[in-house]
Amino acid sequence: MDREGVRAVCLALPAVTLDHPWDPDHDAYKVGGKMFAVIGAMGGLSFKVSDIAYEVLTESGRARPAPYMARAKWVNLEDPSVWADDDLAEHLTIAHGIIAARLTQKARRELGLA
Repeated sequence: MDREGVRAVCLALPAVTLDHPWDPDHDAYKVGGKMFAVIGAMGGLSFKVSDIAYEVLTESGRARPAPYMARAKWVNLEDPSVWADDDLAEHLTIAHGIIAARLTQKARRELGLA
């Protein structure tokens, strides 16, 4: 999946916003103001995963711990185009769900997620 594919998948999820917190070349996808995925200027993609997915993906070599965010169980794909589109879309959807679930009930209601 390329950058535009990541954009299409992420922006199709409920209540997602696109932000550029570092520079225009870094796309950060957020739900309720909380980031769940980011794609960098060179095309590397980082996203939130569950504890189990973190272990499986990093130990199998399919992903590496995301720089600066590994302690929060984020993984990084240097080249997301090597992953099947359906598989990556599923992981991005799960990342969105993990972050959305951590929002307050009030925030989820306001965003139409509850």
